[in-house]
Amino acid sequence: MKYSPLGSSNVLLSQLCLGTANFGPGDRFAGAFGSTSEAEAFRIMDAAVDAGINFFDTANVYGNDGTGTTGETENIIGRWFAQGGGRREKVFLGTKVGRTMLDNDLDGPNTRDGLSLWKIRRHVEDSLKRLGTDHIELIQMHYVDHFAQWDQVWEAFEDLVRAGKVDYVGSSQFYAWEMMKGQEAARRRNFMGLVSTQHRYDPVSREAEIEAFPCATDQGIGVLLFSPLRRGVFAVDLLDPTDRTFDEEAEELVERYRPQLLEYAKFCHDLGHKVPAVTLAWQLANPAVTAPIIGPATVQDLEELLVGVEIKLGSAELAEVDRIFPPAASHFYAKLPDPVRPQSWV
Repeated sequence: MKYSPLGSSNVLLSQLCLGTANFGPGDRFAGAFGSTSEAEAFRIMDAAVDAGINFFDTANVYGNDGTGTTGETENIIGRWFAQGGGRREKVFLGTKVGRTMLDNDLDGPNTRDGLSLWKIRRHVEDSLKRLGTDHIELIQMHYVDHFAQWDQVWEAFEDLVRAGKVDYVGSSQFYAWEMMKGQEAARRRNFMGLVSTQHRYDPVSREAEIEAFPCATDQGIGVLLFSPLRRGVFAVDLLDPTDRTFDEEAEELVERYRPQLLEYAKFCHDLGHKVPAVTLAWQLANPAVTAPIIGPATVQDLEELLVGVEIKLGSAELAEVDRIFPPAASHFYAKLPDPVRPQSWV
């Protein structure tokens, strides 16, 4: 395993982060990620740690059993931690706050997406209980809340950091200007601000290269990639007629990009590697990226994805991917911005 610092935190984390959205009963994301039993989830987490992965990602809303109950994924991770053997100590854990907890009638009219100070404190405490731990290394805002005041948001997170319940704060799916608003508000309060952000980034979705990645690099924010194989689009080998995705959105994307995906599959074959591993290697070749968040359903899936860290794509290979999947076009910029040197935070 290889390691990279998470933004300006100076914490070295594995270049693959173990995602857990598929752990437990099928949830609202089940169409994309499936449902992995607790026993298999335990085996995957053990194998991940053995392979050198020290970074797990989850969320308080993961694990919906279909009856309105959420949070079971955190419960599963908590039970895995409880087995001991250094499991908790070996993992830098990221979870999320801000989405609707479907079973939480106690929230009353506040059972909705949002990042109020009240909700952040309340839901982080609930996550700590489910995870069976006294602290969370990285708490991430699952979505931006345009109705929340940044001073209140940072007040909530500052208190959690001072109390030793949270180490760092990250964001998810924020535009560059939203990250900058958060960073400036944090600076006014002499708070560290964001150390990470999650974005969608894959060969057919490269918009983050235009503003989000340069902003993150400039501000010392590590970039994590959710669903790096695009809901299974880049887990499929179109040269194998028996290989199929299992998500409706993924199937639609496969049909839309079929000629390019066929060419890409041949490119991967010529490299001697499978499509998912090459895709992860391509993502890691971008200096802004800290780690893709992988979601293996089995230990075998995990082992196949680990290869992505070892593949080194040269300039010719990267240019070929650009030819097959051209970078995102922008009518605002004459060209994509040059890679920026992190300077605002040094």
